[in-house]
Amino acid sequence: MKKLTTSDLLSPEAYADQRPALRLAMMEHKQLRRVALGPNATLHFEDFMTMRYQVQELMRVEKISGEEELAQEFAVYNPLIPDGKNLKATFMLEYPDEEQRRIQLGKLIDVENRVFFEIEGFDQVPPICNEDLARSTAEKTSAVHFMRFEFSKEMIAAIRAGASWSIGCDHPAYTYNTGVLSAPVSKTLLNDFD
Repeated sequence: MKKLTTSDLLSPEAYADQRPALRLAMMEHKQLRRVALGPNATLHFEDFMTMRYQVQELMRVEKISGEEELAQEFAVYNPLIPDGKNLKATFMLEYPDEEQRRIQLGKLIDVENRVFFEIEGFDQVPPICNEDLARSTAEKTSAVHFMRFEFSKEMIAAIRAGASWSIGCDHPAYTYNTGVLSAPVSKTLLNDFD
């Protein structure tokens, strides 16, 4: 999959003019890239479009425009774009109440390593987590984790041929499975393998 370069970005002025329409389009785009895993966890699957939008928003808010500054942002966000053999996701643990969040994050240490894809006829696909920096401590896990799931050519071919796939978590304090991914979500995620 293509990586971001300066030629992919709108000028700050053009982005400001188009932002309302782009924001609506991005909200729609993200709908089929968001998968709930139980009541308190969500995987947000990233791609070229989500990362371009993120960089455009950073440029707007932080007034980033120089080549050097943009190169730094590309170094951060390009690794979150799938490369054709993997899926990349932001995994978020969501507890609205601050006290409940503190307690639950303490119970969920290592939860990020217990998330997996399950593809009919194959072993589970575990995540490679937080390659940028450690996000958990001995006392608690982070509410946000970055994940990469690597798929073999055979797995991708099986999914394209109609094999069912799902996402699960087998942490003792958080055991959930999405059930078979819906056809629209499956189609959207399969596009990341092109």
